[in-house]
Amino acid sequence: MLKNILEDIEAVRAQDAAARGRFSTFLAYSGLHAVWAHRVSHRLWLCGAKSLARLGSQLARFATGIEIHPGAQIGKRLFIDHGMGVVIGETSIIGDDVVIFHGVTLGGRGHEKRGRRHPRIGNRVIIGAGAKVLGNISIGDDCAIGANAVVVQSAPAHTTLVGIPAKQRPRKNAPNQETPAEYGFYEI
Repeated sequence: MLKNILEDIEAVRAQDAAARGRFSTFLAYSGLHAVWAHRVSHRLWLCGAKSLARLGSQLARFATGIEIHPGAQIGKRLFIDHGMGVVIGETSIIGDDVVIFHGVTLGGRGHEKRGRRHPRIGNRVIIGAGAKVLGNISIGDDCAIGANAVVVQSAPAHTTLVGIPAKQRPRKNAPNQETPAEYGFYEI
């Protein structure tokens, strides 16, 4: 668990030029606190303590402004930057090294009660401020979703998604390509 905490702190420091030291990052990043609270709530959810898990997630929401359903599956080193207003639904699946900015929703599209209702997000995806990714769709590895985009269709790896509804185009400078941009962020 300590290894995961240190990994999360280093991910923030790698992605955010404003992150100064490990200690201040540990204390001052609500996105980290929300992810850590989710990990505890998720374990409770998996153990069958669903009411307690929901209570924990609601307390974390109150403290951070970030709502992550305890049933959501989150990979390693998720970085929620400026997190206020982020909502991650129950059946969402998020890969490793994902960056989410404020006001993002990973939500459902209807009133389905069973099955997967929320998006699956691949590894190394960047989701811009205010974006809405809705429904049982998959976003491939190394995608970038622009600010305020509304994504309602699946997208393959190395895609940029922008607009309402989002349109797809090839992504420049994806993380596994040879020319990374400064500060660990990549051109959309």
